Amino acid sequence: MAEEQLTTEEDAVLQQQYLRALSSFEGIILSQIDIKNKLGDRLNYSIQAGIIILGAIATSILVLLLTLSAQINRISAVVTDMNVHLTSVAGQMHQIRDHMANMEQRVALLKDIQDMTEVMSGAMDLIDSDMALMGDTVRGINLHVATVRNNVGNISVNMDIMHHEVQAMSREMHHMAKPARSMNKMFPFP
Repeated sequence: MAEEQLTTEEDAVLQQQYLRALSSFEGIILSQIDIKNKLGDRLNYSIQAGIIILGAIATSILVLLLTLSAQINRISAVVTDMNVHLTSVAGQMHQIRDHMANMEQRVALLKDIQDMTEVMSGAMDLIDSDMALMGDTVRGINLHVATVRNNVGNISVNMDIMHHEVQAMSREMHHMAKPARSMNKMFPFP
């Protein structure tokens, strides 16, 4: 449950970052379009003024051409700057595309991690049941060992009783054999 919440939060954060990146890109494109429109309008006004001035005053053609030349150089510099910015934007778009591909790969790995977590959870359940079975087996072995111990104790008690009986029989035999030994001393047979 906690992993799903973390995944959802990470997805929300990634979504917000993606939306911010898209809005920033949109702002850049709109500002570039606005700059292009203003430059186009400025160029149109300059050309119209140049045509009016060329028609009205012939001597100012040279001055006007120099002014237009300066404006064209400035416009050329601005267009060059715009090309640099557009190239930079294109490079950033490639980076964004690479980041998106990396994010897709990482999100795809989350499914594998989730599957592996489920497999590990199943394995842990099996281990848990095996441990419970082993605990039952060990308890059974302990019961059998206690029974064997009890039986060995009983055998030991019986052996002690038999030992005492054998000693008593030995004394009786020794006692019963005394007359036979006395007879052997009196009548030795080879």
